[in-house]
Amino acid sequence: MQQFILGLTGGIGSGKSAASQWFESQGIVVVDADIVAREIVAKGQTALSAIEKHFGPWVLNAEGELDRRALREHIFKHPEARKALEEITHPAIRHSIIEQLQAAQSPYVILVSPLLFETNQHQLTQRTLLIDASEQLQIQRASQRDLQNIEQIKQIIAAQMSRQQKQQRADDIVLNDGLLSHLHMQLEPLHQSYLQLVQ
Repeated sequence: MQQFILGLTGGIGSGKSAASQWFESQGIVVVDADIVAREIVAKGQTALSAIEKHFGPWVLNAEGELDRRALREHIFKHPEARKALEEITHPAIRHSIIEQLQAAQSPYVILVSPLLFETNQHQLTQRTLLIDASEQLQIQRASQRDLQNIEQIKQIIAAQMSRQQKQQRADDIVLNDGLLSHLHMQLEPLHQSYLQLVQ
């Protein structure tokens, strides 16, 4: 039987993590694209060597690990550098995601990715769930959580696909505009319907 993969996405501060944690508490395996993206550039990984080769030794810190801040600032000043970085990291991320999804042992498996549609990762899934929130709420939550400045958060939101586009592309949408308990209440019937789909 083909494995059922649910793609879970949402903008910064929308509550993707809160939703994926709830699914995990129900015994569903979650593969998080953000975690995979960190794993593939860990010390000793081929993608890290490729990044160093392309950008130069300054991308590594004293410990020989990726200096994220330096790279982030470089990309911010040279937007064309993002494309080069993505050409190195995206194939490695995709490969690792596929491996982890295939190894997952649960009734269905969830791929959590903030860029599910932007990077075509939705093609790996059978169904997609959008955790949605107003931009105002996204900014409020992200600034409280990451202590990033509002401008940076707005730039991240602007770089992501618009809410409207995501809403049009997602199969299921949960509006996360209230309490955590309200989010969980909306996820429960969806979880049941996904279990039905895999029977």
